[in-house]
Amino acid sequence: MNRASAPGLEALLNRPSAAVLPAPLREALLQLWDAAETSHEMRGSSPQILADTLDALALLSADEGAVLAALLFDLPGLRAHLDTLPLGNHRTAVVGLLDGQDAADPVWALHAGREAGRNSEGLRRLLLAIIHDLRVVPILLARQLARMRAADKLDEEQRRALAQLTRDIHAPLANRLGIWQLKWELEDLAFRHLEPETYRRIAREVDETRIARERYVEHVKKTLSRELAAQGIHAEVSGRPKHIYSIWRKMQKKRLAFDQLYDIRAVRVMVDDVAACYAALGVVHALWAPVPSEFDDYIARPKANDYRSLHTAVVGPEGRTIEVQIRTHDMHAQAELGVAAHWKYKEGGKGGEKAFDRKITWMRQLLEQAQEGQGNELAGALDAELTEDRVYALSPKDEVLDLPQGATPLDFAYQVHTMVGHRCRGAKVNGRIVPLTYRLRSGDRVEILTGKEADPRRDWLMPALGFLASNRSREKVRSWFHKLDRARNVQAGRELLERELKRLGLQHSDLAAAAKKFHADSVDDLYIQVALGDTGPNQVSRALLEAERAASQPAPAPTLPRPTARRENLGSSKFTVQGVGNLLVQLARCCQPVAGEPIVGYLTRSRGVTVHRADCAALARLAAASPQRILPVEWGQAGGGYEVDVVVNAVDRRWLLKDITNLIAQEDAYVLDIHSDNVRNSGRAHLRLRLKVSDYGQLSNLLGKLDALPGVSEARRLG
Repeated sequence: MNRASAPGLEALLNRPSAAVLPAPLREALLQLWDAAETSHEMRGSSPQILADTLDALALLSADEGAVLAALLFDLPGLRAHLDTLPLGNHRTAVVGLLDGQDAADPVWALHAGREAGRNSEGLRRLLLAIIHDLRVVPILLARQLARMRAADKLDEEQRRALAQLTRDIHAPLANRLGIWQLKWELEDLAFRHLEPETYRRIAREVDETRIARERYVEHVKKTLSRELAAQGIHAEVSGRPKHIYSIWRKMQKKRLAFDQLYDIRAVRVMVDDVAACYAALGVVHALWAPVPSEFDDYIARPKANDYRSLHTAVVGPEGRTIEVQIRTHDMHAQAELGVAAHWKYKEGGKGGEKAFDRKITWMRQLLEQAQEGQGNELAGALDAELTEDRVYALSPKDEVLDLPQGATPLDFAYQVHTMVGHRCRGAKVNGRIVPLTYRLRSGDRVEILTGKEADPRRDWLMPALGFLASNRSREKVRSWFHKLDRARNVQAGRELLERELKRLGLQHSDLAAAAKKFHADSVDDLYIQVALGDTGPNQVSRALLEAERAASQPAPAPTLPRPTARRENLGSSKFTVQGVGNLLVQLARCCQPVAGEPIVGYLTRSRGVTVHRADCAALARLAAASPQRILPVEWGQAGGGYEVDVVVNAVDRRWLLKDITNLIAQEDAYVLDIHSDNVRNSGRAHLRLRLKVSDYGQLSNLLGKLDALPGVSEARRLG
C-alpha cells in the first residue's frame, strides 16, 4: 500500500505510545487516511502536539480507548468514519470519551472571555459536572501539556492566554486528580510564560546550587540506604526533584528566601508495605532529629485526592534540613498517575470495572467539594455531597453558580442576590422562556427577568409546587413575608387556604379544630402559618378531610334489614358497604369522589348503591327526602384510579395545552377527555378536563401545579 499520503499518521501510529492500539485498528486507520474522501486536517493541533499528547497518555498508562479518543478528536476526518473501525467492546467507551472532549470546548471559550483567574474554581466545577466520564480529564491534561510545550511558537498574547488557561484550569485539575506526572510540568510551563523574570531568577538559583545539593543528597541516600538494610527493611532510596513553581509557591507561602528553604534537599523512600513505611520512619528519626512541625501522616489520613505518603523533615548531616517522603510502591504509582492509574482496572474484567466505577464515584465526591489550596482531608471529604447532587449554571456574564440538584431559575435568582429573587418575574434558559419550575442542568445559561419592585409569591414556599429546591432560597422568601404586618399575613393566608379549598370543592367550617391540630392558637394564627409557608394549604385541606370523614358516617337506618354485621367488598373492592350484600356499587357523577375523601352511600331503587362525597349538595337533597336510604361506606383497598372533572382558566397562549398535558403526564395522571370553550379573540382559554387520578393527594398536588403554570389564573375541581 502506498503510504506517501500519510507519513504523519503512520509515524504517529509507529510511536511506542501508540503501541496499545491493536495492529488491525492501526491498519484500518491508515486505510481511511489514504482514502481520497478522508480529510487530513487537524483540529487546532499539529503532528508534534498530537505526538506529545499520545506520549503523555503513555506516561499515564492510558488504555486503547483513551489513546484512540485523543487521536480521533484531533483528526476529524478519521472520526467521521468511527463506525467503520474495528473497536469491539471499546466502541461505547471511545464515543463517550469523544463526547466528553466536545463538552469541554465551551469551558475553554468561557475562560477566554473573562479576566485572568476570575472564578476559575467555578469553571473547574462546571467542567467536571458536564463530563460524565472522568477519564476524559487526563486526555484534556495530556493535550494541554503538549500545547504548552509548543507555546514558544505562538505570539505573546496567545502564549499568555494558553498559560493562564493552564494555571487556572488544567494544573489545579491535575492536582485534584493526583496526576503529579503532568501537574508539575503544567505548573512550571505556565509559570515560565506568565512570570518569565521570576521563573528565570529561581531557575538560575536552582542551577547554581545544583552540584552541591546533589552531592549532599547522594550522601544522605547512601547513609539512609545502609541503615535501612541493616534493619532488614527492603527499600529504594532516591533523590526527589523540586520544581520551579513549587519552590516559588513555598517561598511565597512561608515568606522565605531561596537559601532558607529546607526542602530544596529531598529524598524519597519506597518500601513494600505499610508496616515497612512506619519502620523506615523510625530509622529516619533515629538517624537524624525530626523537625516537629513538619511531620504529616497521609497514610492514616489521605489527602482528598487519595494521595498517601509519610512526610517528615529532619536536621541531617552538617546541620542542614532535608525533607523525606516514605511510601509503598503502590502509593507511588497512585501519586504519580492519580486517577489515570485506574485505567488499568478496566483490563480486569467485570470485577475490575466495578472497582473502577466505585473509585471514580468516590473521587468525584472529593473533586467537587475540595477547595483549591485548602487540602481537604479524606475524613471531611467523605461527608461531602455527591457530584451528581450539584448543578453548575451560567449567568449572562459567564459566572458559574453552584446550585443543588433540582434547582430552578428561581433558586438561581436568589443565589445571585436576594433582591433579584424577590423581583423575579420570569426566566430564560439558553435563550428560551421557561417556567420558574424548570429544572436546571449543568451548563445551562440563565437570564432572570425582573420587575421594578420586590413581589415574591407565597406559592413559592410550597414544596409540592416545585418553585424552589433550595432551603436557603425558601428561607429568603419566608423572611420577606415575616416582615409583613400581621393583618396582611392573615389575609394572605386566608386567601391561599380558601383558594385551595375551592379548588378541591371542600367546605371549611371546622377551621378551629384544624388550627388546634397545627398548634395554632387561633384560626388567624393558622392563616399566618399558611402565609409564611410553615403549614401548607394542602396539609390543612387533608386535616379537614379527615375530620369530615370521622363525622360523616351516619347510624344505620332501623327500617332496613340488618341480618348480620358483616362487611361486603363490592365495586371491585373499592368500597366497603356495611350490612348489605350483592349490590352494585358505583361512583356518583355529580360529585365524583376520589379515594381519601369522606364518602356516604345512597341506596337507589334500581342501580344499587351510589357513592357520594360527604359534602355533595345532591346527596344533601336526597338525604332530606329519604334518610333511610343513607348507608355508611368506606374506601376499600383496590386501586385503579378515579375520574374527576377539572376546570382550567388561563391566558390563551401558544403551547398552553401541551404544557397542561405534559404536566398531567409527569404527575402520573391521565387525561380522559378535554373540552375547550375558548371565546374567539378574547385572549382567554377555558378548558374542562376529565382526569383519572389515584387519590385525593395526587389530585391536590396536580391542581396546585396546574395553577402555577404560566398564564393560568385558576385550576379547580368541578362538583
